[in-house]
Amino acid sequence: MTEVSDSYTLDNLDELESNVLSDLKSISNESEAESFRIKYLGKKGVFRQLLKSLGSIDPQKRKEVGAKANRLRSLVETEFSKAHWKKESAEVVDKSFDPSLPGFPFHKGSLHPLMQIRDQIRDIFISMGFTVSYGPEVESDFYNFEALNTPKHHPARDMQDTFYIDQNHLLRTHTSPVQIRVMENQKPPIRSIMPGRVYRNEEISARSYCLFHQVEGLYVDKDVSFADLKGTLLAFSKRFFDEETKIKIRPSFFPFTEPSVEIDVECFLCKGQGCSICKQSGWLEVLGAGMVHPNVFKSVGIDPEKYTGFAFGMGIERIALLKFGIDDIRLFYENDTRFLSQF
Repeated sequence: MTEVSDSYTLDNLDELESNVLSDLKSISNESEAESFRIKYLGKKGVFRQLLKSLGSIDPQKRKEVGAKANRLRSLVETEFSKAHWKKESAEVVDKSFDPSLPGFPFHKGSLHPLMQIRDQIRDIFISMGFTVSYGPEVESDFYNFEALNTPKHHPARDMQDTFYIDQNHLLRTHTSPVQIRVMENQKPPIRSIMPGRVYRNEEISARSYCLFHQVEGLYVDKDVSFADLKGTLLAFSKRFFDEETKIKIRPSFFPFTEPSVEIDVECFLCKGQGCSICKQSGWLEVLGAGMVHPNVFKSVGIDPEKYTGFAFGMGIERIALLKFGIDDIRLFYENDTRFLSQF
Protein backbone atom coordinates (compact mmCIF):
# COMPACT_ATOMS: atom_id res chain seq x y z
CA MET A 1 0.00 0.00 0.00
CA THR A 2 1.27 3.50 -0.83
CA GLU A 3 2.87 5.31 2.10
CA VAL A 4 0.62 7.77 3.90
CA SER A 5 1.42 11.26 2.69
CA ASP A 6 0.42 14.75 3.73
CA SER A 7 1.31 16.13 0.29
CA TYR A 8 -2.08 15.48 -1.31
CA THR A 9 -3.74 18.76 -2.15
CA LEU A 10 -6.76 19.89 -4.11
CA ASP A 11 -4.41 20.56 -7.00
CA ASN A 12 -3.28 16.94 -7.39
CA LEU A 13 -6.57 15.03 -7.14
CA ASP A 14 -5.67 13.03 -10.23
CA GLU A 15 -2.57 11.69 -8.50
CA LEU A 16 -4.65 10.91 -5.42
CA GLU A 17 -7.18 8.98 -7.50
CA SER A 18 -4.47 6.87 -9.07
CA ASN A 19 -2.87 6.04 -5.72
CA VAL A 20 -6.07 5.32 -3.85
CA LEU A 21 -7.41 2.97 -6.52
CA SER A 22 -4.07 1.18 -6.58
CA ASP A 23 -4.14 0.75 -2.81
CA LEU A 24 -7.72 -0.48 -2.99
CA LYS A 25 -6.81 -3.25 -5.44
CA SER A 26 -3.97 -4.42 -3.22
CA ILE A 27 -6.25 -5.16 -0.20
CA SER A 28 -6.26 -8.90 0.55
CA ASN A 29 -7.64 -9.19 4.10
CA GLU A 30 -9.65 -7.38 6.76
CA SER A 31 -6.58 -5.94 8.49
CA GLU A 32 -5.40 -4.21 5.30
CA ALA A 33 -8.94 -3.04 4.64
CA GLU A 34 -9.10 -1.35 8.05
CA SER A 35 -5.76 0.39 7.40
CA PHE A 36 -7.09 1.64 4.05
CA ARG A 37 -10.29 2.92 5.67
CA ILE A 38 -8.42 4.82 8.36
CA LYS A 39 -5.94 6.32 5.88
CA TYR A 40 -8.45 7.58 3.33
CA LEU A 41 -11.96 7.52 4.82
CA GLY A 42 -11.40 7.94 8.56
CA LYS A 43 -12.11 11.08 10.61
CA LYS A 44 -8.51 12.19 10.14
CA GLY A 45 -8.15 10.60 6.71
CA VAL A 46 -7.04 12.15 3.46
CA PHE A 47 -10.50 12.98 2.10
CA ARG A 48 -11.66 14.59 5.33
CA GLN A 49 -8.54 16.81 5.40
CA LEU A 50 -8.92 17.75 1.74
CA LEU A 51 -12.55 18.81 2.16
CA LYS A 52 -11.63 20.89 5.20
CA SER A 53 -9.09 22.78 3.07
CA LEU A 54 -11.70 23.90 0.53
CA GLY A 55 -12.11 27.19 2.37
CA SER A 56 -8.56 28.23 1.52
CA ILE A 57 -8.83 28.15 -2.29
CA ASP A 58 -10.17 30.67 -4.77
CA PRO A 59 -13.97 30.92 -4.37
CA GLN A 60 -14.37 30.74 -8.16
CA LYS A 61 -12.66 27.31 -8.24
CA ARG A 62 -14.11 26.05 -4.95
CA LYS A 63 -17.35 24.61 -6.37
CA GLU A 64 -15.65 22.74 -9.22
CA VAL A 65 -12.80 21.36 -7.10
CA GLY A 66 -15.13 20.45 -4.22
CA ALA A 67 -17.45 18.54 -6.56
CA LYS A 68 -14.50 16.62 -7.97
CA ALA A 69 -13.22 15.75 -4.49
CA ASN A 70 -16.68 14.55 -3.41
CA ARG A 71 -17.07 12.42 -6.53
CA LEU A 72 -13.72 10.80 -5.87
CA ARG A 73 -14.59 10.09 -2.25
CA SER A 74 -17.95 8.55 -3.29
CA LEU A 75 -16.16 6.41 -5.86
CA VAL A 76 -13.68 5.17 -3.27
CA GLU A 77 -16.45 4.40 -0.74
CA THR A 78 -18.42 2.45 -3.37
CA GLU A 79 -15.42 0.43 -4.55
CA PHE A 80 -14.34 -0.20 -0.96
CA SER A 81 -17.79 -1.56 -0.04
CA LYS A 82 -17.68 -4.17 -2.84
CA ALA A 83 -13.98 -4.99 -2.70
CA HIS A 84 -12.97 -8.48 -3.85
CA TRP A 85 -11.56 -9.52 -0.44
CA LYS A 86 -15.09 -9.32 1.01
CA LYS A 87 -16.42 -11.76 -1.56
CA GLU A 88 -13.59 -14.19 -0.85
CA SER A 89 -14.28 -14.03 2.89
CA ALA A 90 -18.00 -14.65 2.28
CA GLU A 91 -17.21 -17.66 0.12
CA VAL A 92 -15.16 -19.20 2.93
CA VAL A 93 -18.10 -18.80 5.30
CA ASP A 94 -20.55 -20.23 2.79
CA LYS A 95 -18.43 -23.35 2.34
CA SER A 96 -18.69 -24.11 6.05
CA PHE A 97 -22.49 -23.78 6.13
CA ASP A 98 -24.84 -26.51 4.93
CA PRO A 99 -28.30 -24.99 4.28
CA SER A 100 -29.77 -28.48 3.86
CA LEU A 101 -29.29 -29.30 7.57
CA PRO A 102 -32.50 -29.28 9.67
CA GLY A 103 -33.06 -26.38 12.05
CA PHE A 104 -32.96 -26.63 15.83
CA PRO A 105 -36.20 -28.12 17.25
CA PHE A 106 -37.28 -25.10 19.26
CA HIS A 107 -40.39 -25.82 21.31
CA LYS A 108 -43.42 -23.66 20.66
CA GLY A 109 -44.72 -21.72 23.63
CA SER A 110 -48.34 -21.55 24.71
CA LEU A 111 -50.56 -19.59 27.05
CA HIS A 112 -50.37 -20.41 30.74
CA PRO A 113 -53.34 -22.60 31.76
CA LEU A 114 -54.70 -19.83 33.98
CA MET A 115 -54.63 -17.40 31.06
CA GLN A 116 -56.37 -19.98 28.87
CA ILE A 117 -59.22 -20.16 31.39
CA ARG A 118 -59.30 -16.36 31.73
CA ASP A 119 -59.57 -15.92 27.97
CA GLN A 120 -62.35 -18.50 27.69
CA ILE A 121 -64.36 -16.75 30.42
CA ARG A 122 -63.71 -13.33 28.89
CA ASP A 123 -64.73 -14.38 25.39
CA ILE A 124 -68.02 -15.89 26.60
CA PHE A 125 -69.04 -12.72 28.42
CA ILE A 126 -67.93 -10.48 25.55
CA SER A 127 -70.23 -12.49 23.27
CA MET A 128 -73.04 -11.76 25.76
CA GLY A 129 -72.51 -8.00 25.43
CA PHE A 130 -70.10 -7.34 28.30
CA THR A 131 -67.10 -5.05 27.96
CA VAL A 132 -63.76 -5.59 29.73
CA SER A 133 -62.43 -3.17 32.37
CA TYR A 134 -59.20 -3.08 34.37
CA GLY A 135 -58.01 -1.32 37.50
CA PRO A 136 -54.88 -0.92 39.68
CA GLU A 137 -53.63 -3.74 41.87
CA VAL A 138 -52.58 -1.28 44.58
CA GLU A 139 -55.82 0.17 45.90
CA SER A 140 -56.97 2.62 48.53
CA ASP A 141 -58.99 1.46 51.51
CA PHE A 142 -61.95 3.40 50.13
CA TYR A 143 -62.17 1.48 46.85
CA ASN A 144 -61.34 -1.93 48.32
CA PHE A 145 -63.63 -1.73 51.36
CA GLU A 146 -65.57 1.42 52.19
CA ALA A 147 -67.20 2.04 48.81
CA LEU A 148 -68.21 -1.63 48.83
CA ASN A 149 -70.25 -1.18 52.01
CA THR A 150 -67.45 -2.42 54.27
CA PRO A 151 -66.57 0.47 56.61
CA LYS A 152 -63.73 0.34 59.12
CA HIS A 153 -64.22 -2.20 61.93
CA HIS A 154 -66.86 -3.99 59.85
CA PRO A 155 -66.66 -7.72 60.75
CA ALA A 156 -66.68 -8.63 57.05
CA ARG A 157 -63.09 -7.34 56.81
CA ASP A 158 -62.05 -10.38 58.82
CA MET A 159 -63.11 -12.54 55.87
CA GLN A 160 -60.03 -11.35 53.98
CA ASP A 161 -56.47 -11.26 55.31
CA THR A 162 -55.07 -8.15 53.68
CA PHE A 163 -51.58 -7.04 52.63
CA TYR A 164 -51.42 -3.40 53.79
CA ILE A 165 -48.85 -1.04 52.29
CA ASP A 166 -49.68 1.77 54.71
CA GLN A 167 -52.73 2.81 56.69
CA ASN A 168 -54.76 3.75 53.61
CA HIS A 169 -53.28 1.63 50.79
CA LEU A 170 -53.21 -2.10 50.20
CA LEU A 171 -52.90 -4.84 47.61
CA ARG A 172 -56.47 -5.36 46.44
CA THR A 173 -58.14 -8.42 47.93
CA HIS A 174 -60.67 -8.77 45.09
CA THR A 175 -61.40 -7.16 41.74
CA SER A 176 -64.60 -5.55 43.05
CA PRO A 177 -62.86 -2.13 43.39
CA VAL A 178 -62.85 -1.99 39.58
CA GLN A 179 -66.65 -2.06 39.72
CA ILE A 180 -66.59 1.11 41.81
CA ARG A 181 -64.23 2.83 39.37
CA VAL A 182 -66.39 1.83 36.40
CA MET A 183 -69.58 3.13 38.07
CA GLU A 184 -67.82 6.39 38.98
CA ASN A 185 -66.86 7.04 35.37
CA GLN A 186 -69.73 5.56 33.40
CA LYS A 187 -73.45 6.15 33.60
CA PRO A 188 -75.88 3.20 33.43
CA PRO A 189 -76.51 1.03 31.58
CA ILE A 190 -73.27 -0.74 32.54
CA ARG A 191 -72.36 -4.28 31.55
CA SER A 192 -68.71 -5.15 32.17
CA ILE A 193 -66.35 -7.82 33.47
CA MET A 194 -63.12 -7.13 35.37
CA PRO A 195 -60.36 -9.78 35.24
CA GLY A 196 -57.18 -9.39 37.26
CA ARG A 197 -54.84 -10.53 40.02
CA VAL A 198 -55.72 -10.19 43.70
CA TYR A 199 -53.73 -10.75 46.89
CA ARG A 200 -54.54 -12.17 50.32
CA ASN A 201 -52.28 -12.94 53.24
CA GLU A 202 -53.15 -16.60 53.41
CA GLU A 203 -51.14 -19.68 54.27
CA ILE A 204 -49.82 -21.31 51.13
CA SER A 205 -51.11 -24.84 50.68
CA ALA A 206 -52.49 -27.16 48.01
CA ARG A 207 -55.79 -25.24 48.11
CA SER A 208 -54.75 -21.64 48.81
CA TYR A 209 -52.10 -19.16 47.69
CA CYS A 210 -51.12 -15.58 48.51
CA LEU A 211 -52.17 -14.38 45.07
CA PHE A 212 -54.78 -15.58 42.63
CA HIS A 213 -56.90 -14.39 39.72
CA GLN A 214 -60.53 -13.34 39.63
CA VAL A 215 -63.11 -12.29 37.08
CA GLU A 216 -65.78 -9.92 38.39
CA GLY A 217 -68.94 -9.07 36.51
CA LEU A 218 -71.33 -6.13 36.82
CA TYR A 219 -74.65 -5.32 35.17
CA VAL A 220 -76.50 -2.11 36.09
CA ASP A 221 -79.64 -0.81 34.41
CA LYS A 222 -83.29 -0.12 35.06
CA ASP A 223 -85.38 -3.12 36.16
CA VAL A 224 -82.48 -5.57 36.46
CA SER A 225 -83.71 -8.52 38.51
CA PHE A 226 -82.40 -11.63 40.20
CA ALA A 227 -83.83 -13.61 37.29
CA ASP A 228 -81.38 -11.75 34.99
CA LEU A 229 -78.53 -12.81 37.26
CA LYS A 230 -79.63 -16.44 37.24
CA GLY A 231 -80.13 -16.48 33.48
CA THR A 232 -76.71 -14.91 32.80
CA LEU A 233 -74.83 -17.35 35.01
CA LEU A 234 -76.75 -20.36 33.71
CA ALA A 235 -75.94 -19.33 30.13
CA PHE A 236 -72.29 -18.93 31.06
CA SER A 237 -72.13 -22.33 32.81
CA LYS A 238 -73.67 -24.16 29.87
CA ARG A 239 -71.17 -22.62 27.45
CA PHE A 240 -68.12 -22.97 29.66
CA PHE A 241 -68.73 -26.42 31.12
CA ASP A 242 -71.41 -28.38 29.26
CA GLU A 243 -74.76 -27.80 27.60
CA GLU A 244 -76.40 -30.13 30.14
CA THR A 245 -74.79 -28.42 33.13
CA LYS A 246 -77.12 -27.55 36.00
CA ILE A 247 -76.53 -24.83 38.58
CA LYS A 248 -77.55 -24.64 42.24
CA ILE A 249 -78.03 -21.36 44.07
CA ARG A 250 -77.33 -21.21 47.83
CA PRO A 251 -77.85 -18.23 50.17
CA SER A 252 -74.65 -16.53 51.31
CA PHE A 253 -73.36 -13.18 52.56
CA PHE A 254 -71.29 -10.45 50.94
CA PRO A 255 -71.41 -6.87 52.27
CA PHE A 256 -71.69 -5.35 48.77
CA THR A 257 -74.64 -7.44 47.54
CA GLU A 258 -78.12 -8.10 48.96
CA PRO A 259 -79.39 -10.72 48.60
CA SER A 260 -76.15 -12.66 48.20
CA VAL A 261 -75.76 -16.17 46.88
CA GLU A 262 -73.12 -18.73 45.97
CA ILE A 263 -73.40 -20.68 42.75
CA ASP A 264 -72.57 -24.37 42.40
CA VAL A 265 -72.45 -26.19 39.09
CA GLU A 266 -73.11 -29.84 38.62
CA CYS A 267 -69.81 -31.72 38.56
CA PHE A 268 -68.88 -32.04 34.91
CA LEU A 269 -66.78 -35.16 35.61
CA CYS A 270 -69.28 -37.37 37.43
CA LYS A 271 -72.47 -35.60 36.25
CA GLY A 272 -73.76 -35.28 39.81
CA GLN A 273 -73.05 -38.86 40.86
CA GLY A 274 -70.22 -37.94 43.24
CA CYS A 275 -66.46 -38.24 42.79
CA SER A 276 -63.18 -37.20 44.42
CA ILE A 277 -63.14 -33.85 42.60
CA CYS A 278 -66.53 -32.77 43.99
CA LYS A 279 -65.95 -34.56 47.31
CA GLN A 280 -68.82 -36.94 46.58
CA SER A 281 -71.35 -34.07 46.65
CA GLY A 282 -72.03 -33.97 42.91
CA TRP A 283 -71.62 -30.16 42.94
CA LEU A 284 -68.73 -27.72 42.51
CA GLU A 285 -68.69 -24.23 44.02
CA VAL A 286 -67.55 -21.78 41.33
CA LEU A 287 -68.61 -18.22 42.19
CA GLY A 288 -70.35 -15.75 44.48
CA ALA A 289 -73.00 -13.31 43.30
CA GLY A 290 -75.90 -11.10 44.31
CA MET A 291 -77.86 -7.94 43.68
CA VAL A 292 -75.78 -4.77 44.13
CA HIS A 293 -76.36 -3.28 47.59
CA PRO A 294 -78.05 0.17 47.57
CA ASN A 295 -75.21 1.57 49.70
CA VAL A 296 -72.74 0.72 46.93
CA PHE A 297 -74.84 2.69 44.44
CA LYS A 298 -74.95 5.62 46.83
CA SER A 299 -71.15 5.64 47.21
CA VAL A 300 -70.76 6.23 43.44
CA GLY A 301 -73.69 8.59 42.94
CA ILE A 302 -76.14 6.18 41.28
CA ASP A 303 -79.77 6.43 42.39
CA PRO A 304 -80.76 3.03 43.87
CA GLU A 305 -84.42 3.93 43.47
CA LYS A 306 -83.96 4.26 39.73
CA TYR A 307 -81.38 1.57 38.96
CA THR A 308 -80.73 -1.99 40.08
CA GLY A 309 -77.98 -4.39 39.17
CA PHE A 310 -76.20 -7.61 39.89
CA ALA A 311 -72.56 -8.51 40.43
CA PHE A 312 -70.67 -11.78 40.48
CA GLY A 313 -67.11 -12.94 41.00
CA MET A 314 -65.27 -16.17 40.30
CA GLY A 315 -61.76 -17.43 41.01
CA ILE A 316 -59.88 -18.51 37.89
CA GLU A 317 -57.62 -20.88 39.83
CA ARG A 318 -60.60 -22.70 41.36
CA ILE A 319 -62.20 -23.21 37.95
CA ALA A 320 -58.87 -24.27 36.41
CA LEU A 321 -58.35 -26.83 39.19
CA LEU A 322 -61.79 -28.25 38.57
CA LYS A 323 -61.69 -28.21 34.78
CA PHE A 324 -58.19 -29.70 34.47
CA GLY A 325 -58.53 -32.11 37.42
CA ILE A 326 -55.52 -30.62 39.27
CA ASP A 327 -55.22 -31.12 43.04
CA ASP A 328 -52.54 -28.55 43.97
CA ILE A 329 -52.83 -24.81 43.23
CA ARG A 330 -49.09 -24.31 43.74
CA LEU A 331 -48.39 -26.06 40.44
CA PHE A 332 -49.66 -22.97 38.60
CA TYR A 333 -46.86 -20.82 40.05
CA GLU A 334 -43.80 -23.09 40.09
CA ASN A 335 -42.97 -22.71 36.35
CA ASP A 336 -42.29 -26.42 36.01
CA THR A 337 -42.22 -27.05 32.26
CA ARG A 338 -43.20 -30.70 32.82
CA PHE A 339 -46.50 -29.39 34.17
CA LEU A 340 -46.98 -26.43 31.84
CA SER A 341 -46.20 -28.38 28.67
CA GLN A 342 -49.38 -30.42 29.20
CA PHE A 343 -51.42 -27.36 28.30
